[in-house]
Amino acid sequence: MGGTVVGIDVGTTKMCTLVGEVDNADQLRIVGVGVVPSRGLRKGVIVSVDEAAAAIAASIQKAERISGYKIENAYVGVAGSHIASLNTRGVVAIGRGDRPIMQEDVDRAMEAAQAVAVPHNRQIIHAIPRGFSLDDQEGVRNPIGLMGYRLEVEAHIVTGAITSLRNLASCVQNAGVGITAMVLQPLASAEAVLRPDEREMGVVLVDAGGGTIDVAIFIEGSIWHSLVLPVGGNHITNDIAIGLRIPFDLAEELKLQHGHALPEAVDPDEVVDIRSYGHGPGRVVAKRELATIIEARAEEMFEMILREIKRSGYDGLLPAGVVLTGGTARLAGLVDLGQRVLNLPVRVGAPTDIDGLVESIEGPAYSTSVGMLLWGIHHDSEPDRGRRPGRGGSGGRHDRFLGWLREFLPR
Repeated sequence: MGGTVVGIDVGTTKMCTLVGEVDNADQLRIVGVGVVPSRGLRKGVIVSVDEAAAAIAASIQKAERISGYKIENAYVGVAGSHIASLNTRGVVAIGRGDRPIMQEDVDRAMEAAQAVAVPHNRQIIHAIPRGFSLDDQEGVRNPIGLMGYRLEVEAHIVTGAITSLRNLASCVQNAGVGITAMVLQPLASAEAVLRPDEREMGVVLVDAGGGTIDVAIFIEGSIWHSLVLPVGGNHITNDIAIGLRIPFDLAEELKLQHGHALPEAVDPDEVVDIRSYGHGPGRVVAKRELATIIEARAEEMFEMILREIKRSGYDGLLPAGVVLTGGTARLAGLVDLGQRVLNLPVRVGAPTDIDGLVESIEGPAYSTSVGMLLWGIHHDSEPDRGRRPGRGGSGGRHDRFLGWLREFLPR
């Protein structure tokens, strides 16, 4: 095997382009990194095509300079409050049961599962098999090669608003790069931070970014539920700015350097002299007051997550608890607060087992970026091997999406 793969994380707070080389054992080595501040996005959705395209282009150019490659195509992360999901079933007849099931039969079953009433303003992004039933036998993981009369698939369907997907595609194309496939960000993050045993037992991935919180529930090795909440770390920063009557940029610095999600864990006498940040003579902020503001918003976020977990109906099937990732996961005390609100074990997840320029992308903030490369390696049926980064590699599973994409992209 071997080859190259490129991913672009279009986030609310940062744009990150990664170039990865893949060896014959599918081990990933990061050879190009381009991170720039995000522009033109609000809550994960494009609000200014020109600004977003310029930021994406700057990120791509940085990655090209470092890696020495010319980026032509890439996997692109998609999120935002317009994302929705549902679980469906598809059934097909195999025949007389005198031949083994082939990939064509699985594809037919997946097509049947996708024959759902999707509103005209939405588009299917992913159709992922959760499990199969063959005749009366349930819990079949891979039916290929088995004999049977009737094949049924349970599928997880992820959809997005066509206008939002078009805007994202236009921004990437305006930056001079084609799209191999759009990948739901929590699916990408899961590739980077979840262990196989957690997926099997039942786990919730919570990717807390600047503008959104992406939630995905995995049970028996497959995704069972996914959604995007329109809140994130920027909401905490905004609360700090309003509560302390300070600029947003200063509030962000205080959150990152002195913030804590548990006021009781902070010494009530500790203060921050913000003169060193160039804000007003003699102005001090009590760290416990800062923590109190953070706790209120973070607790609300976890309560929103808890409501969605309960609404999914899978709240009793999650012994592996919650894996918290994304830039907001770095906030001190967040794990303990999450355990208190969710009544589940919580750990912070970050990318591991990668080589190359890892010092540039350490920590949970880069889970989605690294995960998109891993998604391309693990899930693309015809990954790009031995070519320039992002060249080709659309694969059969993405042909339908790319065909739709070409319909609305200018030529």
